[in-house]
Amino acid sequence: MSQSILKNKSDQTKAPIYEALEQFRNRRVVPFDVPGHKRGRGNPELTAFLGEQCVSIDVNSMKPLDNLCHPISVIREAEELAADAFGAAHAFLMVGGTTSAVQSMVLTACKRGDEIILPRNVHRSVINALVLCGAVPVYVNPEVDHRLGISLGMRLEQVERAIKEHPNAVAVLVNNPTYYGICSDLRGIVKLAHEHNMLCLADEAHGTHFYFGKDLPVSAMEAGADMASVSMHKSGGSLTQSSFLLAGPNINEGYVRQIINLTQTTSGSYLLMSSLDISRRNLALRGEKVFEQVRKIAEYARTEINSIGGYYAFGQELINGDSIYDFDPIKLSVHTLDIGLAGIEVYDMLRDDYDIQIEFGDIGNILAYLSIGDRTQEIERLVSALAEIRRCCQRDKTGMLTQEYIPPQVVASPQEAFYAPKESRPIMETEGMVCSEFVMCYPPGIPILAPGEKITKDILEYIRYAKEKGCSMTGPEDPEIEHLNVLAEVTNKTY
Repeated sequence: MSQSILKNKSDQTKAPIYEALEQFRNRRVVPFDVPGHKRGRGNPELTAFLGEQCVSIDVNSMKPLDNLCHPISVIREAEELAADAFGAAHAFLMVGGTTSAVQSMVLTACKRGDEIILPRNVHRSVINALVLCGAVPVYVNPEVDHRLGISLGMRLEQVERAIKEHPNAVAVLVNNPTYYGICSDLRGIVKLAHEHNMLCLADEAHGTHFYFGKDLPVSAMEAGADMASVSMHKSGGSLTQSSFLLAGPNINEGYVRQIINLTQTTSGSYLLMSSLDISRRNLALRGEKVFEQVRKIAEYARTEINSIGGYYAFGQELINGDSIYDFDPIKLSVHTLDIGLAGIEVYDMLRDDYDIQIEFGDIGNILAYLSIGDRTQEIERLVSALAEIRRCCQRDKTGMLTQEYIPPQVVASPQEAFYAPKESRPIMETEGMVCSEFVMCYPPGIPILAPGEKITKDILEYIRYAKEKGCSMTGPEDPEIEHLNVLAEVTNKTY
């Protein structure tokens, strides 16, 4: 490690990528390299849309600006500063979103045939990684809150049982938190994994603020996890598609870099990298104060929404020390079924009738994503809209589905099923067959069906109902989700 890196490691006021880009811009270098828009001159419409300040720093890798694939100067400094800010041994700038970070994390830990213990309510990127590397999932089916219809965290007892039944598993993966703000006992799971010579990986797509706020659930690095994927562009304020991959001291930094370079672009976006650099600096210097304010706004929102009646904005009162070991108080999740409306219906009404765009709506809940840019006046607008929706649109909830999570029946590994001979069938005629592709509502991107899982009557009913209510369905080859690819030959294996 260079002396300059060591010198600047703890100086969180620095933003080396941003500073290097500013110096480069001031030199007025004549471009005879890519990108072809040549600092915006070749595409005036793009420049008018994004602004000259933006397109002028959309540049290619070069010696003064370092190279994301093999960083040795300013990008390396930025990664060291990020590692220091997040309490990690190593940090990697990711420009392919947290999907890329999650996949790199899983590919680092697993190879073909390895078992990995994980909850089934993972983001599709986790299962995508299993398709790529050929690892075999050992699912810990989370408990379900039957009132809210949401899956919860992994119980320590469940993880211990899975480890005992699969002693050769190489890793345990944990959501920290889930989309709804539910946290498992991460310290306990890390301890169990390490006692059995397994890695502990954390999908922290929704947990960036855990590293900088007070009185929040424990972060992965603080809990001793080996790797964590952190979606900086969510609660951290960087540009969309920018994330960090964090690693602990027992992870080989060079090997992780090689894994990342298998799939990540060789043309790293300096817009995304500089946004990570600046956002890391902002959180390191001001994060504690900022997230304390966000927490107050979230508590205010929950109080106001619950006073409307009919809605339930749930929070830390759910904590039971087990399947809900902790709860992210910044999450604003609201149960809507008691007013006779599915979450996706409220989601659509808020956007179409009130010009309010929330994060997502599912069968029974909505999620309004709160972060560093939110203000009380926007919360008041949301509360008013929800009150009016209840007054105008409330109906009898009889006959509405309540369950979000259906335990899977896994009969083939994701990789085997994805690449196996397949045939397309009308989706409502596939009961009893084995799926070879994904079906999910997006967001949140948690598969209803994944490759290798048996298609059941309950799953088909859920898909039909979700489509009927207007959920955004994604995954299959058929864009209309009228047909589904299934295995041409059913395997007798079970997982």
